[in-house]
Amino acid sequence: MKKLFNRALSATAFALLALAAPLSHAVALSDYLENKLIDHVFRGQAYTAPVTIYVALYTTACSDAGGGTEVTGGSYARASVAPSLANWAGTQATASTTASTGTGGTTSNNGVITFATPTAGWGAVTHVGLVDAVTAGNLLICTALTTGKTINTGDTVTFPAASLTTTIDN
Repeated sequence: MKKLFNRALSATAFALLALAAPLSHAVALSDYLENKLIDHVFRGQAYTAPVTIYVALYTTACSDAGGGTEVTGGSYARASVAPSLANWAGTQATASTTASTGTGGTTSNNGVITFATPTAGWGAVTHVGLVDAVTAGNLLICTALTTGKTINTGDTVTFPAASLTTTIDN
């Protein structure tokens, strides 16, 4: 079963100071989410999807087991994106706002994901994760950035539309 859900999140662009830079490719669904999906799909157990998905930045590795050191201080807060057809593309096309009908198993953000402007440096961000709560909560998906980015006071920190992609086995 692990193979079915082994590729999940790939951010193809991360903008700092309005400059886009490639992000990552290899990713992991968290053990938490894998267990919830197995229990829901195969074992008939209820799973309530998050009302909001939060994008978290890390300065050390997160993994499917969790962990990682999330950015703190300097006005850092997780960015939020509600699960909806309008906010996440259908599998058939980038920016699609209809139910998925594609065969690629991939979705991406339809709009820009913006973080608060840092009032102090956030350090060298090396990983990104999707979490089910504004603080604490459960890590759903994590991935390493292809190139880490040092975030300084006053930087603009965004994921442009269609740059934060999630693929479930393909």
